[in-house]
Amino acid sequence: MNPNISNLSRFAAALLLLAGQAVAQVPAATITGPVAADRAGSGTLNTIYSASAIDLESAGYVEEEFFIEGRANRYSNPELENASIVDSDHRYKTRLIVRRPAGSAFNGIVIVEWINVTGGPDKDIDWWQSGSHFIRNGYAYVVVSAQQMGIDTMKEWSAARYGSLDVTHDGMASRDELSYDIFSAVGKAINRVGESTANGEVDILGGLKAQQIIATGHSQSASRLATYLNNVHPLEPIYDGVMVHGGGGRIRDDQPVKIFKIMAETDMLRRAATPQPDTDTFRQWEVAGSSHVDIPFEIEYGKVRNLREGLSLENVQPRDQGCELPAYSHVPFRDVMNAAFEHLVVWIRDDIAPPSAEPLQLRRMMPEVEFARDEFGNVLGGIRLAEHVVATAKNTGMNNGSNRFCFLYGSHQPFDQATLNALYPSHSAYVDAVREVAEKNVADGYILPLAAQMTIREAQQSSIGR
Repeated sequence: MNPNISNLSRFAAALLLLAGQAVAQVPAATITGPVAADRAGSGTLNTIYSASAIDLESAGYVEEEFFIEGRANRYSNPELENASIVDSDHRYKTRLIVRRPAGSAFNGIVIVEWINVTGGPDKDIDWWQSGSHFIRNGYAYVVVSAQQMGIDTMKEWSAARYGSLDVTHDGMASRDELSYDIFSAVGKAINRVGESTANGEVDILGGLKAQQIIATGHSQSASRLATYLNNVHPLEPIYDGVMVHGGGGRIRDDQPVKIFKIMAETDMLRRAATPQPDTDTFRQWEVAGSSHVDIPFEIEYGKVRNLREGLSLENVQPRDQGCELPAYSHVPFRDVMNAAFEHLVVWIRDDIAPPSAEPLQLRRMMPEVEFARDEFGNVLGGIRLAEHVVATAKNTGMNNGSNRFCFLYGSHQPFDQATLNALYPSHSAYVDAVREVAEKNVADGYILPLAAQMTIREAQQSSIGR
């Protein structure tokens, strides 16, 4: 073959690749704000919908809402392959919320959450689970409303504030096809170290510069993030890492972005039969005894609802969901999630992979998954926290009932006194057992030292074995 022809072919291929990349770039967007709002909890309809129930001001944090609008592409969704653009120039306008340190405590990490819309309302679930951890450690946090269902709920609540929002291009893109470019556009709006906002444009972080930008999302949002990672994100990478939480199918691991997938026992019922192994860019953890919607999730959601309606945040109790079993596992999934975020930061920065973890054990895989369980009904395998190993209750990810969401709530059934007496003949025996497991969890990298301290303190304050 003529070497000149070969070189021309390679040159032509390179031009085509560059042209494809140019076409695939996320269209520019315009941000306005911060949008003036009444104080969260005032009970008016001009507050930020889904405002944080954590007292941000006393923690030295600022919460602001912005509107973002622009044009988006629609994409094909080939299985585990780069997407192609189906068509372009679709109008959208939506909102984002920024929670950031007001002073100099910023750690350089920005978390961007694809807000969850299951059931209608916008729900920033990963903030409910890990918001206190992010504040303690100086993260900035951005919440993105990328789907129309959440926007419809906000518009019903306050048409005056949110009536101009639409991510369907006036109904032309009614299946949230624009959500992927919206999520990318928000990520691109975050200034990294060495970047600055052009004159006349809005800096959503108020001068803070990101060293890392990490995406996260729970459940339905996790599934959309998986599609985003498989099809759209490779066209123009925006995020350094992604935390896929409580959902999502198989995810491509042939790209440099680091992907951490953490799953509750509930989530593995449909996924345990098709495991995805850990690789240099993919890690999966499964938390034994935890549920897709757990007790901290439910209580935080209650606080957010109360705040929106101007009600008290004190003594918020979980709702009775009318399920067959008492709902909501008490195994603290958030403790594992917090540790996973810290591992993800180090993985991105230093290329030190998180520890691997044993999957949940199965009794059988086909025709339906059945988990292996101990004599109390608690699942075997997985990441095993002290609340699960040194058990005082049967905690599972399973439930059912007339409520269509019961299967997500898991269950919590305390042991009777005779069982507790047999397991823990003295209070010190119980506390020592909890301490041993909690300290091992820290050594294994599955929880942080603060979580272990709190777990041990709760054991010390309990009446078990007294």
